[in-house]
Amino acid sequence: MCGIAGFTHVDGTFLPARIHQAVASIIHRGPDHQGVWQDPTISLGATRLGVIDIGAGAQPISSEDNDYTLIFNGEIYNHAELRRELERHGHTFRTSCDTEVVLRAFIHWDTACIEKLRGMFGFAIWCRARRRLVLARDRMGIKPLYYACRGRDLYFGSELKAIFCHPEISRSIDLNSLNTYLGLNYVAGSRTLAEGIVKLKPGHFLTWHDGEISSHRYWQVFPPNGAPPSLEDSVTQLDHLLTQSIKEHLAADVPVGVWLSGGIDSSTILHYASQHSATRLNTFSITFNGREFNEASSIREMASRYSTEHHELDLSPATVTPDSITDLAYYSDEPNADAGAVPVWHLSRLSAQKVTVALSGEGADELFGGYITYLADTYARRARLLPRSLRRLALQSAGRFRASNKKIGLDYKLQRFLHGTLLDERHSHVFWNGTFSPEQRRDLLLSQHHSHMLKLLATIPPSGDIRRFMAFDQAYFLPDNLLVKVDRMSMAHSLEVRPAFLDHRIVEFAATLPANYAIQGRTLKRLLRRLMKDKLPQNILAKKKQGLDIPVHDWLRGHLKPLLMDTLNQKTVEESGLLSWPYIQSILDQHMQRRANYGYHLWGMLMLFLWIRQWKIQPALDIQAFEESSTVSV
Repeated sequence: MCGIAGFTHVDGTFLPARIHQAVASIIHRGPDHQGVWQDPTISLGATRLGVIDIGAGAQPISSEDNDYTLIFNGEIYNHAELRRELERHGHTFRTSCDTEVVLRAFIHWDTACIEKLRGMFGFAIWCRARRRLVLARDRMGIKPLYYACRGRDLYFGSELKAIFCHPEISRSIDLNSLNTYLGLNYVAGSRTLAEGIVKLKPGHFLTWHDGEISSHRYWQVFPPNGAPPSLEDSVTQLDHLLTQSIKEHLAADVPVGVWLSGGIDSSTILHYASQHSATRLNTFSITFNGREFNEASSIREMASRYSTEHHELDLSPATVTPDSITDLAYYSDEPNADAGAVPVWHLSRLSAQKVTVALSGEGADELFGGYITYLADTYARRARLLPRSLRRLALQSAGRFRASNKKIGLDYKLQRFLHGTLLDERHSHVFWNGTFSPEQRRDLLLSQHHSHMLKLLATIPPSGDIRRFMAFDQAYFLPDNLLVKVDRMSMAHSLEVRPAFLDHRIVEFAATLPANYAIQGRTLKRLLRRLMKDKLPQNILAKKKQGLDIPVHDWLRGHLKPLLMDTLNQKTVEESGLLSWPYIQSILDQHMQRRANYGYHLWGMLMLFLWIRQWKIQPALDIQAFEESSTVSV
């Protein structure tokens, strides 16, 4: 696992020290080795965390004739079989690491090799003779890759930091992305909050040739075609696929552990990992002693059942300090309003003390239907049969409840649900996982830029079953929120996290399943529960999803309030030129007086303004120039 950075210098001045600055900015991603490679056209750099063939695998890595040079971030789980195939074609290898396999595969198959890679990756390969650069990203977007264009030059890196080190790249807010961020809690799709810096989309590769850029999709999930397999056949197939995936995800030349929450997803990973690990596994968990959402008893039951070497950290105000939040915001790279980043940060730090690799359960909810929001989508369809005036009255009545200090109290759930029934069903789906509604964003934002959000929502078919919402979450919520969060928090501590559910064979299999294999009645993740019914304790199977999160409403009224008020105040808000201070002041007052719970809203703005301050982000110079020339209706 590594971090990569690079840039061409066709138009710009060649500054040899610049690539060293870019690599230094992401050294946390790979403290074991750093290297650079430069010629008059391009500079490439990498920082490496050794996982396979630790003594070799230094990057950048070049072919013997120096025609091809590769920098690589990720893990290729089928590298051994690809190596054997390439050896049959006459290739010889100097190392046993997967990085060299990618290099040789590209030399042999060119961009067609990307489809052969099974794993998580973001890489760049330079062909000197053809003056061609290729960037590629894994199918599900597990590993990040950003880029920016200026004239004929291309700048890229595993994190925004590696691009921000170039002073010629402006640091201004993308106003369309800001609207999306405030609605979803993250920036979905290829855009970022930094104007002009974009993400290479999952399942895509990009080519640069003398300043000309083109992007190509090499993989996508297709909708089901034909009769679905029976439920029992699906159980058998999923068992086989999980066995294959987790065996591959355990491969490493360093210690491997499992992140354990006590829910069905991480417990499933632990079950299969225990069957195929040659050594006793380490498990790592976060607890919240004294809180109603503490899962310590389930966690300890699973650790005992599989005889793991178990490690826990209890999160409390004494642990989650303002200084730790500031550190977290720096390593987040691009703001993420998901307060679950806090426990993931501390879980990563705990894990890195014992292991270099950890398996996690990300992706199971999106693939197999695990979110309560999918039930809300179903219930809202029925609620909309009631007169709109009656739903408005119910929302007004629910708003009179005193705001609780629970992580997600009944008052919060009821108000969010009722508010969502007043929205178009595509807006309501993202509203339940997000924060500000379209009406609230109109009051909050000084300039209205909503075309990007509307284009995203337009990707959801206007009718159909729950699979259309699951597909949206797989396309955006998973790669642009959850996987970003896990990548940044883990790599900040030089820890590689492997989401075994996201083997692309499992993703393709899940796409063939009918909706009722995911959700039936009030049962979420029906197929996964059927698979694990004779493998896990019944109380684990029956548990309601808690989610790894913090009591953000409570903590922002308590020990994190000084940080919030210092960061989000009239001076900083007005200087940004982005948001309405009277509106923010209103929700601050309502939250602190417990007339409403705006903890998640305030957390997102806290992360935003910490990012603006850290990287000296500037508002758009001419807001009117960015006004929408057209709107997209949904």
